[in-house]
Amino acid sequence: MPPHPPPLPATSARYAAPGWLARALHHRSFALGAVLVALLLACAALSLVWTPWSPYAMDLPAKLQAPSAQHWLGTDAFGRDVASLLLVGARNSLVVGAIAVGIGLSVGTVLGLWAAAQRGWVEEITMRLCDFTFAFPAILSAIMLTAVWGAGIGNAIIAIGIFNIPTFARVTRASANAVWARDFILAARACGKGRLRTTLEHVLPNIAPVLIVQATVQFAIAILAEAALSYLGLGTQPPAPSWGRMLSEAQTLMFQAPLLAVWPGVAIALAVLGLNLLGDGLRDLLDPRLSRQR
Repeated sequence: MPPHPPPLPATSARYAAPGWLARALHHRSFALGAVLVALLLACAALSLVWTPWSPYAMDLPAKLQAPSAQHWLGTDAFGRDVASLLLVGARNSLVVGAIAVGIGLSVGTVLGLWAAAQRGWVEEITMRLCDFTFAFPAILSAIMLTAVWGAGIGNAIIAIGIFNIPTFARVTRASANAVWARDFILAARACGKGRLRTTLEHVLPNIAPVLIVQATVQFAIAILAEAALSYLGLGTQPPAPSWGRMLSEAQTLMFQAPLLAVWPGVAIALAVLGLNLLGDGLRDLLDPRLSRQR
């Protein structure tokens, strides 16, 4: 009888497990990031149906209370329940991040694909416009929009979205240019496929993993930008809860109630950390070259 083949090493057996999910569960960054992001989504979803107290109800005699069985994370300077504010603030941060990243992803991807397909002066003009947009970061754009239309969450979303457009355009254009140089693109062109059909059928599917990873990174940046704008009074307006405005309100009470600044700070840090870890894990899992090197 022929001898049995030697058993695979532990590292090889791990990556020989069938399915993408099996590899994902063994990736520490992805697993930890997925848990943190799932916790953020769960908090936002829970705030839609239940909060310990109304985030808008003020109880001045109960202001600045320490954490207790009645108020799990204490109360703020207006007697509002901090846990309820954090839950609703998570929902607002996700809404702002999702819409802003959606704007940047949709517009930036179209511009990047167009520039890579047309090349020449189209690519040059598109990239120079992106360079011009980079000169106006999200906070500065929000200040300009606020001066014209007034402060509000809508202007903050537009500002962050505009800031995301050139980032996605550059990433899309660079990734698409690499795909356009591949042999299977030349074969598709030889079969008579036009630039639009080639882009939709071959280029876009091949750069989708890169765009997914970039979206998670930009989502984290959008949450930070929303918190910064709300801290400056340019983002989410009262009485809607916001992590950034909670930090702004807590800065004058650092010696009286330091925990008021700790809770929203920890929430922002965990949300950004989770999205960054998730993006790092997706980058490894969706790139077969990196998977083989691990």
